[in-house]
Amino acid sequence: MTPWVLLDSAQVPGNGGELRLYQRGYEFSIKIVGRGELMNSRMHGSEDALAEQTCARLKCGLKPRLLIGGLGMGFTLAAALRHLGDQAQVEVAELVPAVVEWNKGPLGECAGQPLQDPRVSVHEGDVARILDNEQDTYDAILLDVDNGPEGLTRKGNDWLYSMNGLNAAYTALRPQGVLAVWSAGPAEDFIQRLRKVGFEVDEVRVRAHGEKGARHVIWFARRGR
Repeated sequence: MTPWVLLDSAQVPGNGGELRLYQRGYEFSIKIVGRGELMNSRMHGSEDALAEQTCARLKCGLKPRLLIGGLGMGFTLAAALRHLGDQAQVEVAELVPAVVEWNKGPLGECAGQPLQDPRVSVHEGDVARILDNEQDTYDAILLDVDNGPEGLTRKGNDWLYSMNGLNAAYTALRPQGVLAVWSAGPAEDFIQRLRKVGFEVDEVRVRAHGEKGARHVIWFARRGR
């Protein structure tokens, strides 16, 4: 079997560890040192579903504005673009600048170069800062940050899933807007927090790769009027 080749590495801000980008033939993997694989270019079914099912829930007409927290390998962004019209706007917040560069470089072809789409703008920084400073701005917020409510790479991500973070997301959404949260596994206490904030919550289980792979969880939480 062809061995993995290390292409690059980058530090996650806030003592989040070291990310490493590997390639083996046409396959790519992003791993965090000491904690294993975070994502693989062969398995992105749940990332696609995050965007596809969010777009299916939009009620905002022809000019939706979306915020995606976490670029990853670009699959969620690419899936969203496939289901949005020409007048949509999609902002992507990515904490690790190197991940943006990887998507402009060797990773770009995996998802079809979504960063080159004119509907896309990129913010290199913490999505939490955006949420904390916006009001009635987005029709959908998609969070694929860390491992979900049970953080893996960075304790600072915990704020996103706290009552304060969820209240900020609620405020940043427009009426009837959707907060979509990807998670590696279930978290009943997180559902309760969403409901306490005022969201109507729908939990969906999806496969990591088509009909195969691990089962991941996506919560779709709709803001009221």
